[in-house]
Amino acid sequence: MVIPLSRSALSLSSTQAYLKDLLFISAASFSNLSMTRLSMPPQQSLRATLHGLGSGSGTLAAALWKFETTKYYCTVIDAPGHRDFIKNMITGTSQADCAVLIIDSTTGGFEAGISKDGQTREHALLAFTLGVKQMICCCNKMDATTPKYSKARYEEIVKEVSSYLKKVGYNPEKVPFVPISGFEGDNMIERSTNLDWYKGPTLLEALDQINEPKRPSDKPLRLPLQDVYKIGGIGTVPVGRVETGVIKPGMVVTFGPTGLTTEVKSVEMHHESLLEALPGDNVGFNVKNVAVKDLKRGFVASNSKDDPAKEAANFTSQVIIMNHPGQIGNGYAPVLDCHTSHIAVKFAELVTKIDRRSGKEIEAAPKFLKNGDAGIVKMIPTKPMVVETFATYPPLGRFAVRDMRQTVAVGVIKGVEKKDPTGAKVTKAAIKKK
Repeated sequence: MVIPLSRSALSLSSTQAYLKDLLFISAASFSNLSMTRLSMPPQQSLRATLHGLGSGSGTLAAALWKFETTKYYCTVIDAPGHRDFIKNMITGTSQADCAVLIIDSTTGGFEAGISKDGQTREHALLAFTLGVKQMICCCNKMDATTPKYSKARYEEIVKEVSSYLKKVGYNPEKVPFVPISGFEGDNMIERSTNLDWYKGPTLLEALDQINEPKRPSDKPLRLPLQDVYKIGGIGTVPVGRVETGVIKPGMVVTFGPTGLTTEVKSVEMHHESLLEALPGDNVGFNVKNVAVKDLKRGFVASNSKDDPAKEAANFTSQVIIMNHPGQIGNGYAPVLDCHTSHIAVKFAELVTKIDRRSGKEIEAAPKFLKNGDAGIVKMIPTKPMVVETFATYPPLGRFAVRDMRQTVAVGVIKGVEKKDPTGAKVTKAAIKKK
């Protein structure tokens, strides 16, 4: 998953040494999940060049680095502590194309990660729940197994993790398990003689085998605002990432939840004017006759003529409770992080408790949900907000539930009851266009 971060990227020629260093650092927790996003390189580059944040950054912050394979540009966000990872993954501005699960293969390390409360299990479940359908598993620290580079240990881990991935919903036949040593650099880029019993792809080759998903440019426009600026001589400029559809100059846009409608004068990315912006593009666009105070972070721009964004009166979600110390009942009102909005939402009604893997109902109208439970919940926002169903607009249909400064649950939206705006402002420019 990619978070737009402008850091001065450090270009390193000793690719191999760098990879060792970084993945060794990132193997600090029992299990790590790195999200990968792909884009096609304009030219085929055979050497993987890595740009990173320097190996001294530690793994507490989510590290962002890019490299090229023969086929793709890859952006990796490494999120070691799973709380960082969840928030970045859900409200992070883009959907990951593949999850890379790093498994500690050492005695005790693997068992801790795969145990009932282990992070290996939790990361796999989260990745699947939030719509990341492709996965690569790396059996790391193969240099520290007993005996070293043990084939028997690798096979034991593959068997155990495969059965768990199947329960979560992945097809283990399609998940490559690559035995690696981040510390020694085995099977990362070049095939290792230490693991000559393994005939599958190296990590770099496995990344090349990922399928690039179809980007949703054929859907109606949804562009959640990250910021709104007033620029002298130009006017009001909202900024955000196109999640679905396209935005072009001359288009009449409606901002949900207020219904404010106006014309787009121009669209810019990296200070260059665009004829159209596509999903994945972070853009600024200039709008006519709109005051800065009329737009806020969390508002969503949409095409006024094609399923315009509206306020959600209430919505029904499938929620998984992850680390809440007590019980969650009707009336619970935590903060919901969904796309760029950050609004308190009331759990109005716990509709059913379900089996989180099969989705089958376990109990109707439960009194409460606790850690590890999944349920269908009807929610009512405390302030106007725009959300969509996960099926129609995935980036606007996933959320994190935050309380006590941590992520206590994650969820996807199954249904939304929308309300039509009353007394929404339509600018003169928009009226002229009609």
